[in-house]
Parts: sequence; structure tokens; C-alpha cells
Amino acid sequence: MTRRAVVAMMEHETNTFSPVPTPLSRFGSPHVPTGAEVYKIIKGTGTGIGGFLDVADADEMEVVTPIAGNAAPSGHVEASAYNTMCDAICDAIERGCDVCFLDLHGAMVAETTDDGEGTLLKRIRAMAPDLPIAVSFDLHANMTRDIVENCSVLVGYKTYPHIDMYEAGAHAGSIMVRALNGEINPVMAWGQRPILAQTLRMGHDDRPMGPMIQMARHEEANGLLAASVFGGFPLADFHDAGLSVVTVADGDTTAAEAACERMLSEAWREKDEWIFQSEPLPETISRARQMTDGPVILLDHADNSASGGTQDTTTVLREILDQGLEDVAMFGICDPAAVSEMEAVGVGAEVTIDLGGKTDMPELGLKGEPLRVSGKVRAITDGDFIVTVPMGRGTTMSMGKTAVLDTGNVQIVVCSLHTEPYDLGCFRSVGIEPTSKRYLVLKSRIHFRAGFAAIARHEIPCNGTGVTSSDNSLFTFRKVRRPIYPLDPDCPERPNYDK
Repeated sequence: MTRRAVVAMMEHETNTFSPVPTPLSRFGSPHVPTGAEVYKIIKGTGTGIGGFLDVADADEMEVVTPIAGNAAPSGHVEASAYNTMCDAICDAIERGCDVCFLDLHGAMVAETTDDGEGTLLKRIRAMAPDLPIAVSFDLHANMTRDIVENCSVLVGYKTYPHIDMYEAGAHAGSIMVRALNGEINPVMAWGQRPILAQTLRMGHDDRPMGPMIQMARHEEANGLLAASVFGGFPLADFHDAGLSVVTVADGDTTAAEAACERMLSEAWREKDEWIFQSEPLPETISRARQMTDGPVILLDHADNSASGGTQDTTTVLREILDQGLEDVAMFGICDPAAVSEMEAVGVGAEVTIDLGGKTDMPELGLKGEPLRVSGKVRAITDGDFIVTVPMGRGTTMSMGKTAVLDTGNVQIVVCSLHTEPYDLGCFRSVGIEPTSKRYLVLKSRIHFRAGFAAIARHEIPCNGTGVTSSDNSLFTFRKVRRPIYPLDPDCPERPNYDK
């Protein structure tokens, strides 16, 4: 008998300090894909849901795709957006299915719930107590008990930048199919350590995340069905934010628990390494000036749209202009008004505009500070191109109407939609060849490596301004469990949060 599978995606990494709103429209461009459109758009892409679709097709399942929502990180998900996506998934399940495959993030905070994924999974489990549910999660997931206890199998990405999204979906899906066929009996264990790890310390090529991922692979090689390290997303301020581990074994709960504990103990042993240490911005740019072999990647990581940044702060750009760096290309400032001004004068025209700084950041007590800058308009485009790197391969990058402002020393890409620069197309689609530049300024943390690692001679984090800063002292954490390291330096390995 043909199995019926509900396959859906609902992804958002919520920065609860971000002023950027998250309506339903943010989850799709020009609209959120639903129904048969999901299959048409997603099939063959390097995404978690793409992996699930291939697994379902290989098993000759009848596939139902109610919705595929994926929004760039921002503030709390609006209640109507959250309800629309959850209702679509649950309505499809209620009509009957044999298995459910979900591509989720694991750090969604909605206006109505701090645990967006756990609340959805609890709702599904309440209506379908015996339904097999497989889920793929982002490496930055904040894992919760409600998530783990209300699905059958979960697998996280093992890379950052996330070049194995497809593999995580296919991995979770294949375990689920084997279970449906009666070949295995997946059981899970999970746990946390009180570490509010910072995103800049989670690259899969870096310590401490790299060795932790290798440890997870070792556990899988020694018999586990899956082992996932979740660095967590520290800017989603809710109780369970932070580092966790989930392991999946074949019927052996003791083995799953033992492996989980081994990995968590190692993560705690390395707790100091999970915290990023920065230097003053003027010193960083001065050091970069001495580098003659490029491209040198300058990371404006405090204003990274892929962590919920406004993508319009100009602190790093201002310092680069003040210190006179030459042969620079920057991606990018998100400023639709500036794009409109440049479009009005046209390509080739000289223009002076107030760039960026259009968004206040009340959680940091900061007002937007535009930067008055003059230059020539070099390009105007629709901002769309096809992603070629493994992370999201085959999907369309939509930057919105996009322009290039050339100051002489710096070519600034100005876009209309929040866009993480992880594919070289961010530059090439607007006529800039990144390999020819001495400096590339990217509003990114680690994802840039998906496309730019191959051309970069150096990468230098720049301590700018924004709601994705790695300076914990800038944020008022109200909901995360306490004590937690490093907010509480003397935090023990196993706090008693029940007392």
C-alpha cells in the first residue's frame, strides 16, 4: 500500500532583540509557496525539505506539501504568520497521512509562544498520537523537551555554513523509512549544558564546534543512527536557549544516553572556547590596511541579517572610509529608500545620499545613524539570481531591487531585502567581480564561507554596531535560564533550575 507523507517547511531563526518585523510575507517571495507549488519549487534543491522529498519519492510515497515557509532571521514571528503555517501543516495531517517530514529551524519565537517548533509538534502529537514524525533542524537550534518528546526522529546539520541541509533532511528521512519498514526502532536521548555559546564560535572548521561535530560522526560510526550537536542561537532570549545534544539509537536508550552525555561533557570542558573575543574596530581596520594580498574578508558581523540584523548600520563602512581603504566592495546595506533615490537618477549619475541608519534598535538603546556618502550609480538590477553553492543550491536569492554606489574607493551594494552574502552572485549579479577586489566587506558571520572561503586570503571579524553583536553586555537577557555561562561566570556544569 502506498504511504501518504506530509512534507513541509517552517523555518525562522528569531532574534528577540531585533526590531525587524516578521509577517507572513517574509516567509516567501513573492508569496509563501503552498500545495503543489512547493514540490515544483523545492524538488532538487539543496535544502532539508529537498532531502525529504527525495526520500519520499524513492519510497514511492504519495506526497502532500501544504506549505514551505522560510524567512530570513528577524524579530518575533507575528501571531497570524505562525498560525497560518501551523494550521496548513496540521490541516494536511488531519486529512490523514502515514508519516510526516518537517524541515524546521529550532529557534523560532512567535508572539504567542517562545518555542515555535515545540508548540507545533505538541499540537501534531495531540491530534495524531502515533504518527511517525521526522524532523531536520538547524545547527543553531535551541532544543527543548517539547521538541524531542513530540517527534520520532530528529537530525541536525553538521556544518556551518550550512552546506549539508539536504543531507540532514535525507538522513532523518531515511531513518524514518527504515523504521516504517520495521528494520529499526529509533529511540532518542537529549540534554543541555548551561552554555550560551556565540555564533562566531560555531564554524565547522573551527574549534570548538569542529571537534564536537567530529565526535558526533564518531558516535554514528560506532553504531548510533544519528548524533547532532546544536550550538543554539543565543539571541533568541527564552528559557532553553543554548547548547544541546540529541542522539538517536536503534532501540538502545542506554547507548543513546551515554553518547549524549559524553558529548555534553566535552562541550562543557571547552566552555571558554564557545565565547568570541573581539578587538576595537579602529585597530582591526588599521591592521587590515597593512594587508596587500586580497581578497581580505572584513566581517561586519554585528549587523548580520542571517542572525536578525537590520543590515543598515554603517559603523564599519564609516571606519573604512575614514581610514582610506582602497579597492573595496561591500555587501551590503539594506536600504530600499536609497535604492529608489539611485534608480531615480539612473546608472552613471553622481548622487549624494543618506545611506543606511533607517532603523532604530530600541533593545540596544540606539537610534539609526545614516551615513552621508557621495558616488556614482554603477548598476540597478532586480536583485534575483540562482544560488550555486551547496547551501540552498538551486534556490533563488531575492535581494529586491538592488543598486551599486561607487565612492571611488568603495563599491557598495545596496539592496531592498535582507540578504545574507554567502554566494558570489551577491556581487557578480550586479557587475562586481569579487576575486578582483583587495577587500570584501560582508555583513556576515560564518555563512559567507559557503561561497567566499575559496577566494579569501584572510578573514577578519570587525566589531561594528547592531543587534547581532557578540558583546553580551549590550543585551538585557530576561528569559534565558540562569545561571548560564558566560552571563554567569561561576555557573556550575549542572545547575538546579527546579529549585
